[in-house]
Amino acid sequence: MLLDVEEIKDYLPQRYPFLLVDRIVEMDIGKSIVGYKNITINEPFFVGHFPGQPIMPGVLIIEALAQVAGVLGFKSQEKKPKDGYLYYFVGADEVRLRRPVVPGDKLVLKANIITNRRGVYRFSAEASVDDELVGSMNILCAERKIDVE
Repeated sequence: MLLDVEEIKDYLPQRYPFLLVDRIVEMDIGKSIVGYKNITINEPFFVGHFPGQPIMPGVLIIEALAQVAGVLGFKSQEKKPKDGYLYYFVGADEVRLRRPVVPGDKLVLKANIITNRRGVYRFSAEASVDDELVGSMNILCAERKIDVE
């Protein structure tokens, strides 16, 4: 394990119930990252998506991948939100969701940097469960300077 959830919170501004990364297990700074999210029946989105047939919303799979990519962006630039920086999710291309994610799954999240130009990162990203591809996409994240109180 490289980063546990408390260390991840140093690099992501999201908090429960919207923090969707539990661990970072591999990282090659400036290149790639692997993390995961354990999916439990206690996730707040399962109350309404869908009762009796709980499925993780696809947009949250995309968000989880964007969060992992954000950690890689922060670590690659040696910056943190507390320093006055955020990485905003600004787009996704070539999105393909292939199978449902359900309670009990361990959602493995991988991202690779394709380009970084003037603080705009393009990542290739994929999510899997038990080595079966759940979804793949290219993600855009933009670095922004913010005021810190």
